[in-house]
Amino acid sequence: MIIDIDGKKYQNIEDAYSVLPEDFAGFIKEWFDDKPYVTAHTSGSTGKPKEIRLLKSDMEASAALTNAFFEINSSSRLLLCLSPAYIAGKMMIVRWLLSGGELAVRKPSILPLREEDGYFHFAAMVPAQVKALLSDEATLKLLDNTGALIIGGAPLDGDTETRLAATGTSAYATYGMTETMSHIALRKIGRDEDYFALGDVSFSADERGCLVIELPHLSIGRVVTNDMVRLDGERRFRWLGRYDNVINSGGIKIIPEEIEAVLRPHIGRRFYVTGAPDGKWGEKPVIVIEGVEWGREEQDNLLAAMEKDIESPKRPRVILFLERFRETGSGKVLRVLPPCDI
Repeated sequence: MIIDIDGKKYQNIEDAYSVLPEDFAGFIKEWFDDKPYVTAHTSGSTGKPKEIRLLKSDMEASAALTNAFFEINSSSRLLLCLSPAYIAGKMMIVRWLLSGGELAVRKPSILPLREEDGYFHFAAMVPAQVKALLSDEATLKLLDNTGALIIGGAPLDGDTETRLAATGTSAYATYGMTETMSHIALRKIGRDEDYFALGDVSFSADERGCLVIELPHLSIGRVVTNDMVRLDGERRFRWLGRYDNVINSGGIKIIPEEIEAVLRPHIGRRFYVTGAPDGKWGEKPVIVIEGVEWGREEQDNLLAAMEKDIESPKRPRVILFLERFRETGSGKVLRVLPPCDI
């Protein structure tokens, strides 16, 4: 078992402990104490982050699923470029501990790969890191030095997925949450439109059309989510959007994420669709775009594109701007309605 801290290798954690990043050292101390659990926080994407206790036995069971699927073992070299303050970073450490391989620890940054790092069998990143690597010819080539890459925290846009599929890495979008000890389903980028279950995990949907996850490998057993899905049997699903985000406009339920998928090719910035109060329909969909307000011509072009691509009852007719989006601690955008008079 080897740990590589910014290029310097150590044969065990004890030798490296004094140079470990603070959040890494804090997790290791918790992992090896006498308690059966470690503390973590939910992402806060639908409310205030909550402190929860994660059983170490559950984390090991989750890591075993990932290690088995990606064939991570004592010969594997893993990259940790996410903070162990969050579940994604914690689980990378547990996968390494379980495998007995090598873990390269790098300070989380927008460009997590370097030419001198060499080959990694397995890495986990967030979309912002992936997009930064794809944006430059030199850094794009570094992705070929990564055998398997999992990506979570937020959805990838279609253009990024297309470019990523053309690299030499096997990239997967992940589905999971803190409560499920990271991912329990994967989607191969460039191949799959649906997520497929790992291990003995299975799926159903409740009366809202939201995903229910059966987790026989975890002590919690089952999780009922707020993610609206389209099932394909008990082992696959297509993610549609968050139930929390649904806009009820005159009895028509509008899933913002579906509208966003249509609009993404027309908007070269971060944006989201959310509901605004409406005296006639109760709610109406509006677009919120990050950054400096567009000129009238740009806005008219977008409105014209929507007339062609989105059916009338679901079509946003108002475009709003926010200088900078608010985010959760883990980088998820908060869908707030800007101050406006509409």
